[in-house]
Amino acid sequence: MAKHIVARVEEIPPGERKIVEIGGRTIGVFNVNGSFYALRNRCPHQGGPLCEGRVTGFLIATKPGGEYTYTHRGEILRCPWHGWEFNITTGQSWFDPAKTRVRAYEVHVEGLPVSEEMGTLLPGPYTAETYEVSVDDQQFVVVEVPG
Repeated sequence: MAKHIVARVEEIPPGERKIVEIGGRTIGVFNVNGSFYALRNRCPHQGGPLCEGRVTGFLIATKPGGEYTYTHRGEILRCPWHGWEFNITTGQSWFDPAKTRVRAYEVHVEGLPVSEEMGTLLPGPYTAETYEVSVDDQQFVVVEVPG
């Protein structure tokens, strides 16, 4: 699996998304209550731009005219073309979770990548003016895509 840094954590606040292209695939990266998920931006129904759709939840009632409960807040993605709904956290469709799904990708939050080779450089004959640089504890959203 190839890892791709797609954003800094603060670039995708809770309830938001970022659509990126990785290896010729368009992928939507979602922040659902502080957890990150990635889905292929292609609805399995007719190929619509799924990740551009509305993010919502479900309104459930125990009986007609009864008390309503809003569940799965921010976890349901509705295709903008025909309204097919998918769970962002799993990629499963709402109407047929056993058979219909959209491709989901592994997502991790990792710290700033550091090369091990940095300590093995030999001094050369030339010197350059240098400045002190500090790096804050930045966290990045990383999507794993098959190579």
